[in-house]
Amino acid sequence: MKRLKELCLTLGILGLVAAPFAFTASASAALDLQGGVTCGTNGDVSGTGTCATVQGNPGKSVSDILALVINILSVIVGFIAVIMIIVAGIRYITSGGESSNVATAKNTIIYAVIGLVIVVFAQILVHFVLKQTSNVGK
Repeated sequence: MKRLKELCLTLGILGLVAAPFAFTASASAALDLQGGVTCGTNGDVSGTGTCATVQGNPGKSVSDILALVINILSVIVGFIAVIMIIVAGIRYITSGGESSNVATAKNTIIYAVIGLVIVVFAQILVHFVLKQTSNVGK
């Protein structure tokens, strides 16, 4: 039960820390992708419902924004995992040999390292998928 509480607390803190970045990135993406449409005088160049050009930020694609958001979240999760390892190390040192405190500290270190490994594999997977999807249209 105690582990579940610690996990919920950690996920809650992560959510609170990550939420502003997620909303900022989505708002930035919406602003970059909004742009105006430049069409002929009647709003249609060819009469088929298509316009000539779309204004916006041509340097930022959806995959670029998604990669940026994933990178920011990965840095945040990595930072939190390192902090958890430091806190667990301090708990381990100050446990005084009490077996329950030592076990809790060891488990925290193990879970933080597992979290770091998951973040690394998630980065690899996301970059692979983004690379593959960006090459589909080419």
